[in-house]
Amino acid sequence: MIDFLFNTQPLPLTLLGMFALAFLVQVLFYWVVFYRLARHRPAGTEGKLPGVSVVICAHNEFHHLQETLPAILAQDYPEFEVLVVDHSSDDDTPFLLARLEEEYPHLSTLTIKEDLNFFQGKKFPLSIGIRSAKHPLVLLTDADCRPASKDWIRHMASGYRPGKEIVLGFSPYTRFKGFLNRLIRFDTAHIGLQYLSYALAGMPYMGVGRNLSYRKKIFYENQGFISHYRIRSGDDDLFINRVARRSNTAIMVNPGSFTFSDPKRTFGTWITQKRRHLSTGHLYRFKHKFMLGLYSSSMVVFYVLLVLLPALNWSPVPVATLFILRLLSQYIVFSGTFRKLESSDLVPLVPVFELSLMMVNAGVALANLIQKPTRWK
Repeated sequence: MIDFLFNTQPLPLTLLGMFALAFLVQVLFYWVVFYRLARHRPAGTEGKLPGVSVVICAHNEFHHLQETLPAILAQDYPEFEVLVVDHSSDDDTPFLLARLEEEYPHLSTLTIKEDLNFFQGKKFPLSIGIRSAKHPLVLLTDADCRPASKDWIRHMASGYRPGKEIVLGFSPYTRFKGFLNRLIRFDTAHIGLQYLSYALAGMPYMGVGRNLSYRKKIFYENQGFISHYRIRSGDDDLFINRVARRSNTAIMVNPGSFTFSDPKRTFGTWITQKRRHLSTGHLYRFKHKFMLGLYSSSMVVFYVLLVLLPALNWSPVPVATLFILRLLSQYIVFSGTFRKLESSDLVPLVPVFELSLMMVNAGVALANLIQKPTRWK
């Protein structure tokens, strides 16, 4: 019976130990870190709401702004402005903004005709917009993002309890048909699961610029993006990684606080986007890189040994047992967290998406080593 269950050769025993350790690490992440998001209850509005400046950078975004700006300008909030920084657009963006300014007195626009060579990506126009904002709270989003409700600003602003200087929001992608759409939405939900759960665990490490708020004061006190101005990306995650702490960071996951945008429609354009997004991770603080690396590497080890151990004539019983236990934990935790992130339809195929993303991320990491990704446009 023992010989049936266990191959007592040294190498298989060592590999089984590694498999069990990877299983343990994964399950600890699910229940100790990620389950915090499943249990989290968004706080309600409290006290007087402060003034908010919504800052949007745009370069040739006429078609997007035509759709998204009216919903942003029509927010139900007592005191806010919408500040659009037009970064050298040569389409009809300036004419659209001029027309909307006549209709909405709380819309302001800044036009940048020339770029600064030493600033990469959209950090220069975004810096100008933040510094020009007239309210103490800055709420960032992109030109192609639509608020989920008329209370988007209210929900995000309600996260500012005493001592909080940063509120991390979530921005899912619109649901369409097809496997690529599901994979992109799973990737987004999985990233959201991680950075929101880490923030709840007292280790905030990033935010997404499609839905992110912080006090204008913290931007000034930390000299904005100066510490990483040579990096093309990072106006959201590198800045938050540098300034966010347990005591000053909150999250907001009320469905009305989300912003939606349309995902890429082709695999190639999505990969280009991912290359840009994944180009900044090596600049995170060490403890964040360690924790993120531990989670991803334990996942890779688990799946590799899941295939390798049976191939070495190992009995499937212990391997299958750990696989099923991990899968049950994953489904329970992901069901709770993905429901909060409006992504419940993705839960049944979690292992398929997980394996697919492992291969995609490996390819993106290799591509970024060979050639730097393109800049923001």
